[in-house]
Amino acid sequence: MAEGRSGHHDSETIFGLPVYTAGQMRRTDAAAIKGVGIPGAVLMERAGMAVAEYLLEHFCEHHCFVILAGKGNNGGDGFVAARHIWEAGFEARVLAAAPAREYRGDALTNLRILGKLGIEVNHVPSAAVLNRALATDCIIVDAVFGTGFSGEPRGKPAEFIKAAVRAVSRGGAPVVAVDIASGVDASSGETAGASLPADATITFHAPKVGHFVAPGSYLTGNLILADIGIPQELSAEADHFLADEAEVTLLLPPKMDYDNKFTTGRVLVAGGSTGLTGAACMAATAALRSGAGVVSAAVPAGLNTIFEQKLLEVMTVPLADTGSGHLAEKALDRLLDAAGNFDCVALGPGLGRDHESAALVASFLGRSALTVVLDADGLGAMAGRLPSLKKRLAPTILTPHTGELARLLQMDPKEVKARRLSAAKAAAKKSGAIVVLKGSSTIITDGAETVLSPTGNPGLATAGSGDVLTGVISALAAKGLRPFDAAAAGVYIHGLAADMAAADTGEDNLIASDLIDYLPLAFASLHQEEQPAGPRVTAH
Repeated sequence: MAEGRSGHHDSETIFGLPVYTAGQMRRTDAAAIKGVGIPGAVLMERAGMAVAEYLLEHFCEHHCFVILAGKGNNGGDGFVAARHIWEAGFEARVLAAAPAREYRGDALTNLRILGKLGIEVNHVPSAAVLNRALATDCIIVDAVFGTGFSGEPRGKPAEFIKAAVRAVSRGGAPVVAVDIASGVDASSGETAGASLPADATITFHAPKVGHFVAPGSYLTGNLILADIGIPQELSAEADHFLADEAEVTLLLPPKMDYDNKFTTGRVLVAGGSTGLTGAACMAATAALRSGAGVVSAAVPAGLNTIFEQKLLEVMTVPLADTGSGHLAEKALDRLLDAAGNFDCVALGPGLGRDHESAALVASFLGRSALTVVLDADGLGAMAGRLPSLKKRLAPTILTPHTGELARLLQMDPKEVKARRLSAAKAAAKKSGAIVVLKGSSTIITDGAETVLSPTGNPGLATAGSGDVLTGVISALAAKGLRPFDAAAAGVYIHGLAADMAAADTGEDNLIASDLIDYLPLAFASLHQEEQPAGPRVTAH
């Protein structure tokens, strides 16, 4: 796991491994260059050398490297890498997206060094020359755009990216990105129409948001963190952080000798409907497996026998139903009375889409003074009504997937999928709630501060996995963790259980109940140093 924590983190959240936006990285660079006088050329030399060292270590069987260089500092890093590759006796073919006259500063200095050494740089190559260079058995080094990129590539840089994508699709040449894959917005993870997926990315000083937020995360490949000599004291203040094992472990309160079932967290799961009883059962069981001392299920009275047969350790609270196996609106007072004996309510698993159940959710949220984890059809009840959650007397944790968040925000799901981070933050700001946007590198945000989770795998794309997550988060919130921390730690542990399960079952075969079985192992592993889990970042 890469080290490197900012000393400028003043929030309440324990998570402290910073993940930078482009602006925060610019400020850090400026603090190093202008603030204390570390020459920019020195930082560029270290960055380019780190890229070359990785290439020579991992691709020594290849004797040819094609460096695609933009005209900014990212291209300058590529020039430095080309020089070190050449000095090691390998062929470095440098293709520059701009004429020599357009280069400035440290990038221009390193371009001139290549010329003085006799290393040829082909400026603004024709399409034929570009395609010919990329058709060889060479490693492609993507130094077209760096962390300052946003929008859409145009002109020769766009041509470089598209030609490289075609070359990879034809021959499968490995691509190594310098700092970030070209076409990825470092601050958001949003991707351009023309973008170049990397097999590995060497980034500098700190990971960037775009490395972990989809769809940019899909283009990152293996992420290598290289130290280029910027003192940690100069790091900009961050507002995005990566969850890791050590911090999650610190959050978990162990059961003590003097504890009893009423002091270790009490969770009420409210939901279930005809055809969806399994969702509420999994949420309740996951809460127990996550250490809650008491878990009860508030369910439609007509389905109570089913729940009693399925749940051995969970008590049930039969509530008025509609006659069709859904919770009725008139169950509100009984639900509020029952909730008074608990520390957290998981509202929505298996609830169904009956209009009376939706009305019950809205009324309960308006009157309850308990922390609520709102999931599944409970979220649907608040579609287009997010601002009303700001009036709640207690914290709310929303756990949507992409489609559910789109309904909450009344947006096109495709837009949410393309702009996951901004959509999650928008929902948090509108609702005053903590938003857990499930998916690759799940996002946990309150609108101002964001934690990204590195655990989990595609096996989580299975029915019921979200219900298990709801149970885990609810248990941690009931134990007294700050709601933001409960959400972030719950996501991390849920993903860790999925990683452990997939190691045995395979990702394709993973089902939600497997997650429940592996939750005890995931919790236990957090206290065992010999079984580390953490950010998928390799220090270089």
